[in-house]
This record gives sequence, structure tokens and C-alpha cells, in this order.
Amino acid sequence: MHIIDCPYCGARDEHEFHYGGEAHIARPTDPEALSDDEWADYVFKRTNPKGWHYERWCHEAGCGQWFNAVRNTVTHQIHTTYKVGAEKPELPE
Repeated sequence: MHIIDCPYCGARDEHEFHYGGEAHIARPTDPEALSDDEWADYVFKRTNPKGWHYERWCHEAGCGQWFNAVRNTVTHQIHTTYKVGAEKPELPE
């Protein structure tokens, strides 16, 4: 069992949370101007790194808030969590 620290209501069991994909993906400012290939890149293509990664999570069974996390995709260790809109922390080494 993992404990995830929700930045809104504190540490909770991992089963209360829902993974939401890669964080910090900027929505296109003019989606109508995108080609089908550019739209597909925005919707489907992600970095999928091995190691530290910025992710979005939702405290689904708790406060219902979305937040960001820095998580290691190999060890599943969560380095930090932070509110959406907060400054992006540096990735650990």
C-alpha cells in the first residue's frame, strides 16, 4: 500500500486516488487551426519516461480535487505533490 499526500487534505491511502496522465500539457490556444496529426499529437502522445515524471492525480474518494505529483515510474515513489497552478518543482536526480 502506498500513501499519497493530497495537497488539499493530507496523506491518504492510494486507493482513494485516480491517475490522470502526464501533467503540464498545454492545451492548444487555437484548436481549430490544428491539423489532424497535430491534434492527435496533443491528445495521444506523451513522454512516458523511465524515472521521475510529472503527473496529474485526482483525490477521487476524498476532496475530489486534481493536483500534480512528481513520481518515479520505476519505483512508484512519489517525491512531492503540489496544487495545479503552483510552480513546477525540479525533478530529483
